Amino acid sequence: MARWEPNTRERLVRAAIDLFAEQGYDSTAVAQIAERAGLTKTTFFRQFRDKREVLFAGQEVHGRLLAEGIAEAPEGATPLRAVAAGLDALTASFTPEQREFGPRLQRVIADNAELRERSVFKRASLAAAMGEALRKREVPEPVAGVAAELGVRAFHSAYARWCEPAEERTLPDLAREELDGLRAALAALD
Repeated sequence: MARWEPNTRERLVRAAIDLFAEQGYDSTAVAQIAERAGLTKTTFFRQFRDKREVLFAGQEVHGRLLAEGIAEAPEGATPLRAVAAGLDALTASFTPEQREFGPRLQRVIADNAELRERSVFKRASLAAAMGEALRKREVPEPVAGVAAELGVRAFHSAYARWCEPAEERTLPDLAREELDGLRAALAALD
């Protein structure tokens, strides 16, 4: 086995999703994931704390991209326009490979209570990153928190739609559409 292989994280993620989809999350061992990826168990643990974390790879990067996009929004942008800029930054980073394995990833998470709980934690983490970025723009609470929660909801709804095989629109377009729909829903509440 080579000492260094390119795309180690991506290979482990793909192997894990494939195995979890084939034989279930609970029935899959880290050693199997590493073997399927052509790597060692030690290499797996250099990349991820445990097999659960392999499914949530990139969470820190996602939070950073959202925060950077919000920070780079035009001066004077409304909180939701700043969130839209964050969503643009995040969704532009998604690859065709992520779209291809998205449906399997969603099924694996939906079928396991532990993974559903971890998914909720990820959502909260993304909302916290957006909320903090909005507060840095001097958006007061609770406006920053509500805008961040709407951003997370828009992202997750858009991602689910994007993973549908028949969907032809881009993830950034879907995220903007979802956020616009939530903006309209807010207006209808009053």
